[in-house]
Formats: sequence, structure tokens, C-alpha cells
Amino acid sequence: MKGKEYLTRRQAITTGLASMGALLFSRCSTELPPTYGNLLRAGDVLTYASHRALLPKQSLAREYQLADITSFPATGTTNPVDKNNSYSEEYDRLQKKGFKDWRLSIEGQVKNPGIYSLSDLQQFPSRTQITRHTCEEGWTAIGEWTGVPLGTILEQCGIMPNARFVNYYTYDGFDDSIDLMDAFHPQTLIAYGMNGKDLPVPHGAPVRLRVEKQIGYKSAKYLRKIVVTDEFTEMLSPGWAWYTGI
Repeated sequence: MKGKEYLTRRQAITTGLASMGALLFSRCSTELPPTYGNLLRAGDVLTYASHRALLPKQSLAREYQLADITSFPATGTTNPVDKNNSYSEEYDRLQKKGFKDWRLSIEGQVKNPGIYSLSDLQQFPSRTQITRHTCEEGWTAIGEWTGVPLGTILEQCGIMPNARFVNYYTYDGFDDSIDLMDAFHPQTLIAYGMNGKDLPVPHGAPVRLRVEKQIGYKSAKYLRKIVVTDEFTEMLSPGWAWYTGI
């Protein structure tokens, strides 16, 4: 759309890749996406650059059949209402009302910031996929996820030309970020369903992110806000890798 000050899905991915590719190999370490200065993250940049350079840009994670679905443990936070965990008074209030007042805000480097209810998200064309969850603790499980592709929402909001990262914030405080390539990947979902039912609380109700091309902890539960940014922001604890592509 000539003259528009926002990007389409294809333009966002292309622009993001070009800018990140240049930054990855620059000497300005403060501009690089993965955090420098921490020994535990020394391999982040190499892994990230290698995956982006060598792997097909929109290759899909393997999808399975209904018969392949396995038991799926809920690990980490299983309910932000638990006062022995990351208690959230706001989540407590929303859960007691069946999440009817829950809203997801999309803001930052977008032309049209939006606030979406669960029913709003369910009005978009949905995607259902059966994929393997690979946990950083060493176990795997296969589950079915239903939701709206994150890229669909971002495209409606209008990604600005200088956008490079998508930060997401949760009710249990496990905030994180991904680049535009992962954000616009067709299997990256704002998921509201699991195994043919509404997403249960232990797995992140009312919605969670599914980033199928990265290790499990990137698929954050209990989403509350998404912010599109033009620069990398350190969000995870220092011991966690920012990029964990698989």
C-alpha cells in the first residue's frame, strides 16, 4: 500500500531480517538482540545468526495427528492466584469472573494500537496445530493448540517500519520477547484452546503464546500485554537464553 507508514507481514519479516543481520555482525554489541556480558549467553548470537542464515525462513515445526497427543504436564506457574508463586491480584479478579473482563493490549511501534477481548480474538480466522513441546527441563509432550496467529493481529495493528522485536508481558511475571521472524511465523499463536477445549488455567488461561520454533519457555502463559519495539530490551533473568531456536 503505497504511502502507508506501516508494514505488511512480508515487509515486516524482510525488514527485520535485514536490520538484524547487519546488527548481528556489527561491532556495536549494545545493539545486538541477545544480551552480551553474560557468560551463560556466549553462544546466543552464534546460534541465532546460524539459524537465521542457514534454515528456511518460514520452515514449519513438525505437526502430528490426534492419536499422537500425549499427557502434558503443567510446569512453572500453574495459577497466578497461588500466593506461594507469582501472585497477581488482577489475575485473581479476572479468573473469578471467568475472564469475561480480560483484555490483551497491543501497543508500541504499531499504527493502530488495539485492545482485544477473548471473544475478539476468537472472531479472527483460527489455526489448529498439533505440535511437540520441548521443555528446557528435558521432557517433551505433544498437544493440540487452537488460536489466532500472532502475525494476523500484528498485521491488523500495522507494524511500523522501524519495529524489530515483540515483547510480551504476563500475569505471572515471566516476560520475554521474540523477533519479527518468530512473531510472523504461521505457527506462532495466541492460543485460547488446548486439545479441543478452552485453554485450562494450569496451561495459561485465558490465552498463552505458542512459539513452536523455540524451546518451551518462550511459549509464555497468562498473556496480558504485547508491545512492539524498535530495540532489544532485556526481559528474562540473566541465566536464561534469549534465543532458543529448535
